[in-house]
Amino acid sequence: MSKYMLIMRTTDEGLAKFENVDFDEMLEIMGRFNEELMRAGVLLAAEGLDDPADSVVVDFSSETPVVSDGPYGETKELFGGYYILDVASKQEAVEWAKRLPYAQGTKVEIRRVPTIDEFPQDNEWIQKERVWRERTGQL
Repeated sequence: MSKYMLIMRTTDEGLAKFENVDFDEMLEIMGRFNEELMRAGVLLAAEGLDDPADSVVVDFSSETPVVSDGPYGETKELFGGYYILDVASKQEAVEWAKRLPYAQGTKVEIRRVPTIDEFPQDNEWIQKERVWRERTGQL
C-alpha cells in the first residue's frame, strides 16, 4: 500500500457553485463520501482549510523572507483541503478522486507521499525522525 495525497484546488467558478448550498447539506454530502473512504479502510487524514482571505504568505523570493496577507494575488486556483489515502496504486487514488462530490471548476491534484523508508537510513536526521515517528505511534 502507498499513501497518496488528494489536494483539492478550487477556482472562483467552483466556489460560486457552492455559494448557495446549505452548510448542513454540504456536510451531509462530504460526510457520505468520507464514510465510504472509512468503510473501505483507505482514509488516513482529511482536512479542509479556512478562508484564503485569512491566510498569510511567507515569500522567500528575496534574501529576507517577506510576510504579507495572503493569498497570492495572481492565484487562480487555491488549495482548499486534502485527503491522505492509503491505497494500492495511483490508479486507485485516481478512482477515489473521481468520486469526490465536487462541482465543476474544482480540480484534484494527486501526489504520492514517500515513506521514511525511501530516504537514506544512515542519515542522522532520518534516524532522529524515525525515533520520533516510532515514539508518536506513526510507525
